[in-house]
Amino acid sequence: MKVEQIYTGCLAQGAYYIENNGEAAIIDPLREVQPYIEKAERNGAKIKYVFETHFHADFVSGHIDLSAKTGAPIVYGPNAACQFECITATDGQEFPLGNAKIRVIHTPGHTMESTCFLLIDENGKETSLFSGDTLFIGDVGRPDLAQKVKADLTQEILAGHLFDSLRNKIMPLADDIIVYPAHGAGSACGKNMSKETTDTLGNQKKTNYALNPALTKESFTKEVLTGLVAPPAYFPLNVLMNIQGYDSIDKVLERGQHALSPEGFEAAANETSALILDTRDPQTFAAGFVPNSINIGIDGSFAPWVGAMIPDIKQEILLVTDEGREEEVITRLARVGYDFTIGYLKGGFASWKASGKEFDQIESIEPAEAFKRIQAGEGEIIDVRKNSEYLSEHVIDAENAPLDFINDSMLKIDKNKTYFVHCAGGYRSMIFNSTLRARGYDNLIDINGGFKAIKESEKFQVSDFVCPSTLL
Repeated sequence: MKVEQIYTGCLAQGAYYIENNGEAAIIDPLREVQPYIEKAERNGAKIKYVFETHFHADFVSGHIDLSAKTGAPIVYGPNAACQFECITATDGQEFPLGNAKIRVIHTPGHTMESTCFLLIDENGKETSLFSGDTLFIGDVGRPDLAQKVKADLTQEILAGHLFDSLRNKIMPLADDIIVYPAHGAGSACGKNMSKETTDTLGNQKKTNYALNPALTKESFTKEVLTGLVAPPAYFPLNVLMNIQGYDSIDKVLERGQHALSPEGFEAAANETSALILDTRDPQTFAAGFVPNSINIGIDGSFAPWVGAMIPDIKQEILLVTDEGREEEVITRLARVGYDFTIGYLKGGFASWKASGKEFDQIESIEPAEAFKRIQAGEGEIIDVRKNSEYLSEHVIDAENAPLDFINDSMLKIDKNKTYFVHCAGGYRSMIFNSTLRARGYDNLIDINGGFKAIKESEKFQVSDFVCPSTLL
């Protein structure tokens, strides 16, 4: 028996490869499906099923492409109304996999079709629970994402379903079963998940607040709904793509990999409504970039921030990347439904600069220099971290303007004033600065290294630390 978690850090997402006696199943695959196919081929196995725990909101799954390329049927649990060919399984239905089998456990709550899959080995022992967004390590799936599917479906009703699913379907299972969730820390599908990506069910019964047997349905509902903030705007759009279907990843890659000279890139930017997305390191970006570019670094939480910052998944995109990373960026955009990359700057920013074209810069300074200027009355400090991070610990007198809600946050910014902007480490502040600069805000200065560097400088007065109850 082979069980492999294929974890993608930038999405905090776990897909699963299960193999037994020459047959394989994939659970919640990513958009790029070739690695699963190649893994099965190397092992001499045939992909027999593509299991989906629910219609995902935070990423576009690879179920349709993987099924088309392998012939393996797509399997959802009850209540899944696919607009493509799939098996809508019944609660308790079992699917043979080699000498093992996978049992469907319908667990509505996160969504109404949410389903866990229980792996039973050759000896009939229940060994592994692929829990999707029903049960995370240290948390459970938020029950507010599916409330608009039906008029009478509220987050309180969904929380009640989740309570029943956990109590009646999950907690009676054996303590030694390994829990394999769909997400870990950093995902917006839960409030405050553990950094651990697997655990025994027995330990979760002891440590996960949602599995506390003393909770009533009412107290559970209050607990699970406390601290929730509005989900990213792209979530409903990804759900629709997962239900209705989408272009093949091969077509998306072909469309996006058009190498453009600086002249061609400039013409495309002027003649289309394309957004210029620069995925280089934030400090490299600050030193020079194509005017009106938005910086979201590929080596950070790239896909979720793209989803948060670009409201239309059909937005045409022109890319500026580090040379050789164009295909990677296009693929990672497609993971969250952004399929309309129309080209990239050949030779990267270096070719733009060498062509003699105008470029822009954002000033980035060390904390000591920021402190000196603020003391001299040159500007105010802006903290663009999440509100929960700000409440936990912040620079005294800093204004909180979370990047998550940039359209509201920018209302706090006066174009005629100077602001020194920081996040936790420098990644999000450059997203904030570049976005506002593209909108005509020219007086934002980045604090290099973010709050971590600010604390280490010992220049600023910082509030007492308070442990956050949620990281949303």
